[in-house]
Amino acid sequence: MLSQDTDKKLFLLDAYALIFRAYYAFIRNPRINSKGLNTSAMFGFTNVVLDIVNNEKPTHIAVVFDPPGGTFRSEQYESYKANRDETPEDIKLSVPFIKDILKGFGIPIMVKEGFEADDVIGTVAKQAEKDGYLTYMMTSDKDMGQLISENILMYRPGRSGKPAEIWGIAEINERYGLERPEQVIDILGMMGDSADNIPGIPGVGEKTAIKLLGKYGSMENLLANTHELKGKQKENVENHKEQALLSKQLATIITDIDMEIDYEDMKMSEMDRDHLKKIFEELEFRTLARRVLGEELPNAGEQISLFGGADEASAEADIPEVETTPLKTLESTTHDYKLVMPEDADELIDILKKADTFCFDTETTGLDSLLADIVGMSFSVKPGQAWYVGLVGTEDEKKAAIEAFRPIFEDESKTMVAQNLKYDYKVMHKYGIEIKNKLWDTMIAHYLMNADMKHGMDFLAETYLNYKPVSIETLIGKKGKNQGNMGDLSPEQITDYACEDADITLQLKEKFQEEVEQVHLKSLFEDVEVPLLKVLADMEMEGVNLDVQTLKDYSQQLAGEIEGLEKEIHELAGETFNVDSPKQLGPILFEKLGIGKNVRKTKSGQYSTSEDILTKFKADHPIMEKILDYRQARKLKSTYVDPLPELVNPNTGRVHTHYMQTVAATGRLSSNNPNLQNIPIRTERGRYIRKAFIPRDEHHILLAADYSQVELRIIAALSGDEGMIKAFQEGQDIHAATAAKVFGVSLENVDREMRSKAKAVNFGIIYGQGAFGLAQNLGIKRGEAKEIIENYYTQFARLREYQTENIEFARKNGYVETILGRRRYLKDINSKNAVVRGFAERNAINAPIQGSAADIIKLAMLKIQEVFQKEQFKSRMIMQVHDELVFDAHLDELDVIKPIIVEGMQDAYKMVVPLKVDMDTGENWLQAH
Repeated sequence: MLSQDTDKKLFLLDAYALIFRAYYAFIRNPRINSKGLNTSAMFGFTNVVLDIVNNEKPTHIAVVFDPPGGTFRSEQYESYKANRDETPEDIKLSVPFIKDILKGFGIPIMVKEGFEADDVIGTVAKQAEKDGYLTYMMTSDKDMGQLISENILMYRPGRSGKPAEIWGIAEINERYGLERPEQVIDILGMMGDSADNIPGIPGVGEKTAIKLLGKYGSMENLLANTHELKGKQKENVENHKEQALLSKQLATIITDIDMEIDYEDMKMSEMDRDHLKKIFEELEFRTLARRVLGEELPNAGEQISLFGGADEASAEADIPEVETTPLKTLESTTHDYKLVMPEDADELIDILKKADTFCFDTETTGLDSLLADIVGMSFSVKPGQAWYVGLVGTEDEKKAAIEAFRPIFEDESKTMVAQNLKYDYKVMHKYGIEIKNKLWDTMIAHYLMNADMKHGMDFLAETYLNYKPVSIETLIGKKGKNQGNMGDLSPEQITDYACEDADITLQLKEKFQEEVEQVHLKSLFEDVEVPLLKVLADMEMEGVNLDVQTLKDYSQQLAGEIEGLEKEIHELAGETFNVDSPKQLGPILFEKLGIGKNVRKTKSGQYSTSEDILTKFKADHPIMEKILDYRQARKLKSTYVDPLPELVNPNTGRVHTHYMQTVAATGRLSSNNPNLQNIPIRTERGRYIRKAFIPRDEHHILLAADYSQVELRIIAALSGDEGMIKAFQEGQDIHAATAAKVFGVSLENVDREMRSKAKAVNFGIIYGQGAFGLAQNLGIKRGEAKEIIENYYTQFARLREYQTENIEFARKNGYVETILGRRRYLKDINSKNAVVRGFAERNAINAPIQGSAADIIKLAMLKIQEVFQKEQFKSRMIMQVHDELVFDAHLDELDVIKPIIVEGMQDAYKMVVPLKVDMDTGENWLQAH
C-alpha cells in the first residue's frame, strides 16, 4: 500500500463545482467591472486556485471540466440532471476567461467527451494511486466519496468561516456509517440524488438508506432479501428494483476511461506573467495583479464597489467562504419582540386600532390551512417591533381569543400586509373571521416584480434585507416523519420566530412599495392579483366533490388492461421479460425483432426505449404501439387514478386543490394536491378521469365554460393582422380560413388534412415553432413544412412583423409585456449562445400571448365572483384549468348564472377580436367539457 509520505502531491479540481460556488458566493453583491461584465465567478475561482497553489503546495495539478453536450448517463437515463436550472448566462460568459486564466497559470485543463468531470477525476485518481501519487479531489460533491482510499482524499472547500476539510476513509465512513467508501454508491442508489435527478427508491431517504445498508451491506443484497422487509417499504423496494439498480449505476463513477494521462503536463510550472497581466487588465483585477504579479495595473476602469467600501484586498480573504458579507440574524440585530397572551391583549389591540398598516402572520400546526389548527398570531406595525399572541386551549377558547381582534380584521380602512396572505386568509376564515382590510402580499408583489425569481420569505429576506431568518427546522426539526409541528411548542418557544416573520415581511413591503407603485405594476397588483387571492381562497375552501368509487373501479379496470397489454407484448416478443426494464426491452426490440434500421446503442451499451424512439418506429412493428399503450395506462393509474382518492379532505369529503399565483412566469395559475392543470384530456383514458369529478349533490350540476381559441384571438388582436381579425370577426372556422389562404383554395374546398396542417401552424406560431418542429408534429418532410410556413407568413405578413417587433423590443428593454402590463424579463435575449438566445426569442413571442390569456381569465374570475357574491348565489366557481372555469351550479339558478358567466368571460377584456366562450353542463366534468 502506498504511503502518504510520498512527495508526489496531485490536486484535481472539479471546475464547474468551483465556478458555481464562486459565482453564488457573490450572488447578493456581484462584482461588475466598468464594462458591465460580471466577474464574480472568475474572481472567486482565481482566488481558490491561488489558495491551493500557495497553501497546499501541490507538485501536480489539473482542472477538470464537464464536456459540452450530454454524457453516457443522459443517454442511459433521459431524465438524468433534467431538473437542473439553465446555467446562468454570466457563468457561461465566465468559462472562456477562466480557461484563459488557467492557461496563464500553466495549469492544464482536462475534459473527455461523453464523460463527466467526476469520471475523469475518478480515472486519473485511481491510476495516479497506482503510480505513487497522493491525490486530493477538490469538490464538495458527496458522490466523490466512493473514490476515497488511503491515497485518494476529498478536499472540501471551507464555507461560512470554517476551514477546508480533508476527508479520508475514516471521515467518509463516519459520515455515512459505512464499512468502506465504495458503499457511498449503494447509499446514492437507494436514496437517489435530487441534484442529478437520480430516482432511487421511493420512500427511502438518507437515514433509511444508511440503516438498510447497515443491515444488508449492498443494494444487491437488499434486493435479494426483500422478503424480510415489511409494509410500504417492502412494496416500494420490490416494485422499484430495476429503478434502484439503474440509480446505483447512474451514481457509479467510472474509473477506467480510455484516456491519456500526462503527469508531466500536470507538473506545477512557471506562470505566463504577460498573459495573466493582459487578462487581469481586461477584468480589472488590480489587487490580484499586485498579489500575483507584484505590479500595478493601469486604471482602465473602476471596479464597482460591492463590499460596502471594501476593496479587493479585503474581499479576497472571504473568497473561500459562501457568504462574502455576513448576513444579519436575529441575534445580531436590535429588535423588540413581545409575547402577548389573550387576556393581556388590550394594549396591543389599541396599538393596532391606531395603525393604518399592520403586518400579520399566523402560526399553525401544518401547511394545509383546512386541516391545520392555529396556535398563534403575530403582528408588526414598524420595523424591529412585533408581538406574538399565543393561542392555547380548546378550539372554542381560541375562537374567543381571536374574536377580540375582529374589529382590526374588519376595518376596511386599514392595510394588512402578509407573505402568502391567502393562507392566513383561509386560516382566519376557519375561525369565523372574514378579513376586510385592504391587502398587501409581499410574495405576489415580488412575483410581479420578477416572476422568474424565488418568492419565499427566507430568500427575499436574504436577497433584499441581507437578513437570514430563523429556520423553522430549528423549532420543529427537519422534514420527515419525525418532524414535529408548532402545536408541540409553548408560546414562549415560538415568540421570536413568529415575531420575526411579521417584522421581516413588513420590512420587505417597505422595500417593494416604490417599485409596486410604478405604472406597469400598480393596477395589476391592486386590481387583479391581490383581489384574486380572495377568489382563489374561496374556490379552494369550496373544493370539488370526487366520486371515489368511480376511481377505484377505474383503477381495477386499468390494472386489467395493463396485465392484458403485458401478455400481448410478451406474445409479440415471443418471450416473457420485464416490460418496464429498458435494459431487457431494448435488445428484444432492436436485435431480436429487428425493428428500425441501424439503431445504435448509447455509450452505456444500452438501447434507448424512450417514448420518442418508440413513436418513431411505431409503424415498423405492432409491439411498439402496445408498449406505448402499456406505459400510458400505468402512468395514469399511478399518477392520477390511485393518488386522487387519497387527497379527499376527511372533514369535507371533497378535494381541495391549492392554486398558486406565483409559480408560472407567464402569469398562468398553477395548482397542486391535486394538480388539476395536468389531468389528461387528449386521450380517452385520460378523459375518463374527469368522470370522477361530480357535483356537490342532486341539487347541483357541473357547468364548464371554456374560452375558444383565446390565444389565437389574442395574437390576431395584438398583431393587428387584418386577415386573422376578419376571420374571427366573421365567426369563421379560423383553421379552415387559414388553410384556404395557405393552400390557395376556397373555404368550401378545404379538406380535413389541410385544416389539420393549418391548425398545427396556427398554434405553432404562438410558440415560435419552425419548419423542423412542424415537420415532426405533422409527420411530413421539412421542405413541405418550410413551404407551408412561408405561405402562412405570406398570407399573414403582419404576424411575422409583430413577432420581429416583440423580439426587438425585448432586445432593447430586456422584457416583454402582456395586455395588462405584466412583464416577463428575458435576460438571455442578447446571449451570444444561439440556443439560449433562441429560447429567449421564443419566449418574447409567446409570453405576451400566454400572459395576456392569463390576464383575461383572471379578470373574468373577478367579474363573475363579484356578481355571485352580490347576488348571494348558491352556485360556486370551483375550478380553473387553463382557459376553462368550472362551476358547481345549483339547478334553480342555472338559467340565471349562464349569461352572467358568458358575459363575465367575453367582456373581461375588450379587443378588436371578440372573445368566444363554449359552455356545457353535465353530471360530471367529462360530460360538462
